[in-house]
Amino acid sequence: MTEDVREQIAALTPRLRRFAWALTGSRDEGDDLVQAGCLKALGALAQYEPGTRLDAWMFRILRTGWIDRARYRARRPQISDPETLEALSDGGVGAREAQARLDLARVRAMMADLPDEQREVLSLVAIEGLSYREAAEVIGAPVGTVMSRLSRARARLTAMMEGEA
Repeated sequence: MTEDVREQIAALTPRLRRFAWALTGSRDEGDDLVQAGCLKALGALAQYEPGTRLDAWMFRILRTGWIDRARYRARRPQISDPETLEALSDGGVGAREAQARLDLARVRAMMADLPDEQREVLSLVAIEGLSYREAAEVIGAPVGTVMSRLSRARARLTAMMEGEA
């Protein structure tokens, strides 16, 4: 059974990466968070209850790790380099793909400006496809809290997008 859970965790990696990137706002930090989360999960497999949602368990581990890192950084501020548009300059990118990347970068930047709680819920529901109930279980809050945070996140993103137009 342990090997089966390990394979399932490996299969979840793309979803875990998306969630971590949304939380951290950075691919590098997100990947570091996923790696640390997977190590923690593999070390705590005895705590996983078979028959429950492995993805929700993993999302909770990542979320806890992210909160721990945020608390650590609050005590010890670090300077981080801002993301650049280097990813767009690969030479063979067509105009549509370049525009799509610019749009995605713009949306990511807008999501990064959302409060942590809103960005977290938006990522779980809109990107990862979790139900409100499942997202509520991951963050440890009532379903109504998830719904209100999601509503505020969507409204704020819409306002930001309209402000650019």
